[in-house]
Amino acid sequence: MSDTLRTELTFDDLGLRDDVLAGIRSYGFKHPTDIQAELIPVALKGTDVIGQAKTGTGKTAAFTLPILHNADPDIKGQALILAPTRELANQIAKEIQDLAQGTTIGVTSIIGGESMRDQKQSLDQGGHILVGTPGRVMDLHGRRMLDFSNIRYVVLDEVDRMLDIGFRDDIKKILSKMRGSHQTIFVSATMDAEIESLARAFMHEDAEKITTVGAALTVSMVDQLHLPVERWDKKQLLLHLLTHEEPATTVVFCRTKMTVRKVAQYLKDKGINVREIHGDLHQSKRNRVMQQMRDNKLDVLIASDLAARGLDVEHITHVVNYDLPEDPEVYVHRIGRTARAGRRGTAWSFVCPDQGQMLSDIEKLVGVLIEQMHYPDFKPGRVPKDVQEERAAQSQYKEQGKATVADRVVKPDHDETGLSDEELKAMFPDGKVPKNMPKRGIGARFKRRGR
Repeated sequence: MSDTLRTELTFDDLGLRDDVLAGIRSYGFKHPTDIQAELIPVALKGTDVIGQAKTGTGKTAAFTLPILHNADPDIKGQALILAPTRELANQIAKEIQDLAQGTTIGVTSIIGGESMRDQKQSLDQGGHILVGTPGRVMDLHGRRMLDFSNIRYVVLDEVDRMLDIGFRDDIKKILSKMRGSHQTIFVSATMDAEIESLARAFMHEDAEKITTVGAALTVSMVDQLHLPVERWDKKQLLLHLLTHEEPATTVVFCRTKMTVRKVAQYLKDKGINVREIHGDLHQSKRNRVMQQMRDNKLDVLIASDLAARGLDVEHITHVVNYDLPEDPEVYVHRIGRTARAGRRGTAWSFVCPDQGQMLSDIEKLVGVLIEQMHYPDFKPGRVPKDVQEERAAQSQYKEQGKATVADRVVKPDHDETGLSDEELKAMFPDGKVPKNMPKRGIGARFKRRGR
């Protein structure tokens, strides 16, 4: 992890108060990461900051520690931190509580799916730092249950994800209602021109932008492998992995809520100790699932990307990318759920034959060649009839010289068609069944296996 730690510095060198340093020491931290070393001194001066750093590099502590240092213990509701999901908001609140244990600064969580009455009571009792999701914050403010008049610090965490899931208008409304003098901090893993423009619209002219380009802490600690698989064989391959490799605690990422539900039910039917977490799950049930995960009472969690935001459980040993993400940054977020607290982790990615370019894009981002994992004893299922027909048509196009080849084709370990002799004869009347890949791909980066 030394590639992102400033080993020539300690937190004592950053100008933080002793009671704040006590919380850091309780965590066992000594040296700051790049983003912490760069952002903390600037934020301590009260300057507005735009911070960009990869997942796993300690952004939460980077913006929290200056607030704890500067916060007035006599003023309630003086800091507002916005996060894209409930789970991430809860995770940030917990981390702030841990870091603040040497101080008298308290934190209150404001998220959807929980009782407004209880949250109003918590606000009345007073938390110095408020952590919430934009929707619930706007709702409580609109009902005059949340006052912005004391706000001195505003932080937007994972801004890129908040924009992705449609919080732009809420963010603008919240920021526009901040009337008093305050410091604004935007932090994000990605920072395109659109995000920076939005940030600067609500910042002072002297706002500083800090970018750290080092790899994420977790990436170098994760053993990354990919498994070629046909789409219809994914559930069976996942079961094969879980029963043959016997990972301790595994998170399986799927793109859609429907896939999450289907995969979870399939594994339950096979006797796997599994739970699911996605956006349609009631908050109380999501909390119970997360607690089971933290208590190490759960073997496998099937999750959508947004629902798993803020999932920070030290004993997660494996991550499975059941569906490859279209955005390579999401891949980094996912595998960052493992390799916590200095431990190594493993990430398995299922890659379909037409997803070679997606795999290449991920490899470019993480800077490693993700090796193929071979499973010769895995028996693939029967090829669906509609796929048989589609491939027969593609074969005819190839013979006519009309086909194009993807940049990179990920080929499963097996060459079996899964078809009967009669089906093959019906599909290929001339008896010529294509068995090999075209001689060369267009612009392929890597040699195909066996060539």
